[in-house]
Amino acid sequence: MVAQKKEVGKKRTRGYMAQSLLQLVLAVGILIFINVLGSAFWTQIDMTEDKLFSVTDATRKVLDDVDEPVFIEVYLDGDFPAGFERLQTSARDMLDELRNINPLVEYRFANPNEGTTEEINSAREKLINLGLNPTRLEVKETDGSSSEQYIFPGAIVSYKNRKMPISLLDNEVAGGGNQEVILNRSVNLLEYKFANAIQKLKLTKKPAILYTSGHGELEPVQTADLDKELKKFYRVARVNLDSVVGIKTAAVSSANELQLDEAGLLIVAKPRGEFSEQDKFKIDQFVMNGGKVLWMVDRLAIDLDSLGGNREMYVPYDYPLNLEDQLFRYGVKINPNMVLDMSCTPIPIQVGMVGNAPQYDLKKWFYHVLAVSQSEHPIVKNLDAIEMKYPSSIDTFKTKTPIKKTILLSSSENSRFQANTSRVSLEILRNEPSPDKFNKQFQPLAVLLEGTFPSHYKNRVSESMKRGLDQLGIQLRDKSANTRMVVIADGDIARNNVRLSREGEYIPMPLGFNEFVEYQFGNKDFLLNTIEYLMDDSGVIAARNKDVKLRLLNRPKANDERVKWQLINMVIPPALLIFFGIAFTFVRRRRYIK
Repeated sequence: MVAQKKEVGKKRTRGYMAQSLLQLVLAVGILIFINVLGSAFWTQIDMTEDKLFSVTDATRKVLDDVDEPVFIEVYLDGDFPAGFERLQTSARDMLDELRNINPLVEYRFANPNEGTTEEINSAREKLINLGLNPTRLEVKETDGSSSEQYIFPGAIVSYKNRKMPISLLDNEVAGGGNQEVILNRSVNLLEYKFANAIQKLKLTKKPAILYTSGHGELEPVQTADLDKELKKFYRVARVNLDSVVGIKTAAVSSANELQLDEAGLLIVAKPRGEFSEQDKFKIDQFVMNGGKVLWMVDRLAIDLDSLGGNREMYVPYDYPLNLEDQLFRYGVKINPNMVLDMSCTPIPIQVGMVGNAPQYDLKKWFYHVLAVSQSEHPIVKNLDAIEMKYPSSIDTFKTKTPIKKTILLSSSENSRFQANTSRVSLEILRNEPSPDKFNKQFQPLAVLLEGTFPSHYKNRVSESMKRGLDQLGIQLRDKSANTRMVVIADGDIARNNVRLSREGEYIPMPLGFNEFVEYQFGNKDFLLNTIEYLMDDSGVIAARNKDVKLRLLNRPKANDERVKWQLINMVIPPALLIFFGIAFTFVRRRRYIK
């Protein structure tokens, strides 16, 4: 009987062993099969809350069309503080993701601060000439001391013998601000910057952008900083609409001939003179043929110089633009008023005299509005405040054709507006403002219009207009194809200040830079994003909507509770391990004793 039980036990043990071996072989086989499938059919599932490892469909489309190697050299190699290490790691992860989509994307991380002094200086000079600007980085050592080093937080993207520099550190020029917030914003924009650079390099011919002239618009020196950035990616010129026959040939400031219908965008930058019906007709037909327009229009004539000298009061007047009816047909109206906002920039006001020297103090000037955005649109996503001077409010209307309207910029919750017949006076600065009077919140200041636009000249084309179209063989359109335009109720949003050098030359200052507070606001970024959105049909700018949340550490609380969390992390895991070990041993002994 005992021998028989032992034999049954041996057979049972051999059965268990065979079953376990079979399960092991099956598990190994399944793992090998999964690995073979994984190597043949690559895929991934992004389980992160922020979709950190996902790219937009527009970026995928851009990469799908790449037919030659794209080489990206990133200058973020080396030892950096934790924040920059995160930017470094995120850039590497993003480039890996782009390479997984298209193996023709190649990259390399480089450190321009390695080598001899001559090699370092040569590398820095080369990068500056290519368009990358250095950033001064303060590095704290372990012994408490600190040192400074110049880094180039950017990359050079090369494709088909063409190169483009991109800065990977967002808002580096503006100065100030929380470094962790700036770095997080930089991480958010990595996909957009890489994809946008590749998309630009794929273009064999730069698209054209035309400024209108002949109506008192901003001079080239007043838009020089914006134009400098635009000329990296576009052909930029000015056109006097009086010289345009129909919508075809435009005589531009560079004395070259350019087709107006070849231009993708028309910019109307702070006109102060009247637009004739012929000029308006040419703009209208430009829109009807799919052209985009960026309107930056001051409704009222006023600036800070109006209050110069001994004048402390000024009554603004309407510019005779003759554009109101055309914009109304497109669905918007720039009101003849001025928006005032408690969120504003200051101006210097004389407050006294010391001897013969006047003394100045900075006072909030409610007419210089710091515009914000309530929208999540990619044009305004992650943007700094935009400085607008004497802006007007905008109303939108229903049109005969479907037009989607998006408010891009608005005043703050503490704002109001003032009619054009009211005087503007420095007296407003003598008393503290009453918040109760600033009760017209979120006044629209910039609007994006998208859709099919009705012609302003439907059933009202003159005989001379018809003859001009007939000569060119162009058919009058009374409804546009799907297109876009942006209306901004401030012309100065694109104007950079100008200073006079000792040699008598006019030198443009950075767009958006306020010399009184020594801060650069987001005007240039806003306009570049706007133009990019209007000109780009690929939709790459949608990648700006990526939002990686910044989870900042509460440092005071962390310091106060440091010992508690150290004990929790050091004591509880071993204690739990010991507890489960004892419990497992106890349960196992009781089972086998029975």
